[in-house]
Parts: sequence; C-alpha cells; structure tokens
Amino acid sequence: MQLETHINTFGRHLKARFGTRVRKLSLHAGFTCPNRDGTLGRGGCTFCSVLSFNEGKAEQPISVQMAARRAELTRATRYLAYFQAYTNTYAEVEELRRLYAEAVSHSDVVGLCVGTRPDCVPDGVLEILAGYRAQGYEVWLELGLQSAHDETLQRINRGHGFAAYADAVARARRFGVPVCAHLILGLPGESEAMMRETHARVLALGVEGIKLHPLMIVKGCSMAAQHARGEVAPPTLAAYAAIAADLIRRTPPEVIFHRVTATARPPTLIAPDWCHTNFPAANAIAADLATYGGQGCLVG
Repeated sequence: MQLETHINTFGRHLKARFGTRVRKLSLHAGFTCPNRDGTLGRGGCTFCSVLSFNEGKAEQPISVQMAARRAELTRATRYLAYFQAYTNTYAEVEELRRLYAEAVSHSDVVGLCVGTRPDCVPDGVLEILAGYRAQGYEVWLELGLQSAHDETLQRINRGHGFAAYADAVARARRFGVPVCAHLILGLPGESEAMMRETHARVLALGVEGIKLHPLMIVKGCSMAAQHARGEVAPPTLAAYAAIAADLIRRTPPEVIFHRVTATARPPTLIAPDWCHTNFPAANAIAADLATYGGQGCLVG
C-alpha cells in the first residue's frame, strides 16, 4: 500500500516543489552532544547509541561523505544535505557556517536539514538557516523532542524539558525556519493517552513537519541492558501502527510527515525485529489509514 495516498509525505512535498525525486544525503560532521561530553551529562539519552549514526564516517570530509552517499542512492538527481548524527548545532557559529556552506556548495544540493536538540539552537544558527531559506533552499530544523512529558524526558536522561522545545520553536518561527519535530512512540512508562498529548502539544505550538518512530533497542545504548533484564520492551508492530495511524488522523493536512517509522540493521538492532526494514510498519500504517481514514480526518 502507498502511504502517499493517505499522508502528506516529505517525498511528495519535495517532488511537487522541485519536479523530480529528491533524496537526503545523511552526514556525520563529527559533532558530539552536551548530554555526552559532560556539559549536561554523560552517556547520552538511554535510547541513543553511537552505532546508530553512519558508523565510521565522522573523520571523512563532508564532500567525501556526500559523494559516497550519492553512489548508494538511485533515481535521484537532486539532494538535501542532512546533518543527522548527534547535535548538529553544537559548535561555534562560524564553524557551523563553514560546514553548512560546504554541504550546499554542490550544484545538485537543493536544501539543508539540520538535526539537533531543542536546547542547542542559538539565534545565530537560526539566522544562518534563515539565510539559506531566503536564497531558495529547502531548509528544515529537525528538533528531537521525543516526548512532551518532562517525567519521560527525565526517565530517558534527555537533559532538557518541554520548555526548551517550546522556546526553540517560538524563536524558529520568528526567523521563518520550518521545524520538524521528532517523536518516539512507545517510550517507557508512556500510555497512548500520553503520546496523544505530546502530539497535541506539538501541534498547538505550531509545526511544519513531524517524524514518528517507534522505540528501538539498539546495541550500545543503556536501554539495551534494561531490555535484557525485561524492564523495557518496544511496541509490537500492531500497537505501533495503531497509535501512529491515530496521530496521523489527528494531524492537519498541511503538516508534512518526514517519516512514520525508523529502521536499524542487525546486529545494531536488538528489538523489535520488524524494524529491520520500513515495509512492515509502513504497510500496516497504510492499511489502518485506508480502513479508518487518512491524515486530517480527525482534526476538529
């Protein structure tokens, strides 16, 4: 089943804007995270693992990484430079300016996506991103919120509360920078009602894009030990598809879904096994939407 039939997908948005298929080039620029280097804490979020991000590429120049990624992708002639690994605004503004400029200097790059934490978005970064947007680039600030519940954020050792996200979104809107919020479904201690509340609070603040992904247990994260002891379990495919589809129905049609699931490859992936590819979740969500209604049908 095709998700695009029922959802305003990022792929559809890009094709409508550029007239061709656009793919992301995932980059590892060697950033760390204040929740790992001792500024806020060490060890990072309990779900996070160094193995999850472009393993072994941190020392490669941006242009080398981009060339390698192009070679892996097919059926695309335009690309977005996607600074994905860790906190991609966690450096001096001039260093960020240099890295972003190197990424967009290629003639086939039409945009810039920057993944980061809500508490690491100074106005200087927003000014840079707004400048690229003014030049006509596709620009996205991807904010890893995961949950709007401070007790959950504390439980997963996130190192910030919902107030930091609200502040970052308000300032991004003042600069005219679109925000994509990352939400994890199935975090320890969260009910479906709590996940719906997170989604509602994100929409209430205003958001242009959303990424949904299930809780995954990956090798090297501290949650892996909890999982081994039976203390943490990721959602089943059926449970994940049901709550993801429900949130999609509650999302206004103009909001763009950048992703509705996530993957990791064995042996990095420990659980759930259905996350080794996109297809099980994507097909289950599409089937649910086809049966009960697509994006926006439950918007009041």
